Amino acid sequence: MAANDPAFLVSKAEERYSDRLDEIAERIFSDREKRIVMLAGPSASGKTTTAGLIASRLESRDAKAFTVSLDDFYHDQRDAVLDENGKPDYETVNALDIALIDSCLEDIIKNGTTRLPHFDFVSGRRSGFSDPITLGKDDVLIVEGIHALNPVITDSLPSENLMKLYVSVSSRISDEDGDVLMSKRDLRFVRRLVRDYYHRASSVERTYDLWGSVQRGEDKYIFPYSHLAAEKIDSLHAYEPCVFRALAVPMLSGVGSGSEWYDEAQMMIERLERFEPLPVDVIPENSLLREYTIVNFFSILLIISPPNDIIRNGFKKETNSKEVYPWQKERNSRS
Repeated sequence: MAANDPAFLVSKAEERYSDRLDEIAERIFSDREKRIVMLAGPSASGKTTTAGLIASRLESRDAKAFTVSLDDFYHDQRDAVLDENGKPDYETVNALDIALIDSCLEDIIKNGTTRLPHFDFVSGRRSGFSDPITLGKDDVLIVEGIHALNPVITDSLPSENLMKLYVSVSSRISDEDGDVLMSKRDLRFVRRLVRDYYHRASSVERTYDLWGSVQRGEDKYIFPYSHLAAEKIDSLHAYEPCVFRALAVPMLSGVGSGSEWYDEAQMMIERLERFEPLPVDVIPENSLLREYTIVNFFSILLIISPPNDIIRNGFKKETNSKEVYPWQKERNSRS
C-alpha cells in the first residue's frame, strides 16, 4: 500500500488518530466538572504531542487549556529516592514531589488557580514557579506523564473532577497471514531510537542500554494502572515503519559486530526492511510523528554523515559546557 498509494496510507492513518482526539476533546468539553485531564502512557507513546493536540482542540471550542508535565515535579537531585542498590531511582512514582502535585491540583479544583513548578534538568533542581494560572469555567489543566494514572497521585483528588486518559501504541502490525511484523514495543522502540539519536545526540547503543530499564519501569509503574483510564488512545500510525525504515536502518547498521547489541540491531533491520520506505516529508506538519523525526538542519546533517562515537562525544562536550551528571543520563530512560 505504501508503494502504490502512500498519500492515501498517510491520510487514513492521520485521520484515524485525529478523529479519536476529536472524540476525546468533545467528551472533555461536554463535561464541565472535569477540570483536570490526567494523561499517562509509556515511553515514546506520544504523551506530550497528544496533550498539545487535545489542548488545541479544546481551544478551538473556546476553552483555554494549560498543559504541564509531571517531570517538573521531580524532587531535587540531592533528595532523590534511592533504589535497593543505593542508586537514585527515577522510575518510581516517589521520585516525584507528591505533596506538591496534590497541592497544585487541589488548588485548581477548589480555587481555579495555582502556580506550577519548573524543574531544571541541567542543575538537577527546581528552578522556580510559573506565574499564577487561572482556569475559567470551561478551562482545563492537562497533566501528562508516565505516572499520571498512579493512584498515589490521583486517589486524593475528587474523581468527578478528573478525566483519565491513556495513550500508547496499542496495535501491532501484521501481514496478511497474521504474522507479526512489528510488535507494539518494537514500534515504540524505533520511535525512541530515532528521536534519541537525532534530537538528543544519543547513540544507538545507549538507547539499547536503557531500554531494559524502561520496560521494567513500564511493567511495574505504568501498565498496571492503564485500566483506570476512562478513554484510551492508540497512537499507532500505520505508515510509521515505512518512514522509520529510512531513518533507523542506517543508524542500526552502524552497530558493529563487536557490540553486545549487534544481533538485536540486525533483527530490527530485518523487521524494518519488510516495509516499503517513505520519505520523512510525507509526514504532515501537525502529525504526532513529527515528535520523533527530523526537525532541524543539524539533524539533516546527521543523516547525510552520521557521526561515529568519537565525533558525537566531542560534539556533546563542545556544545554542553556543564558536565552531564549520571542522574541526567538516567532521566532519559523515562521519557
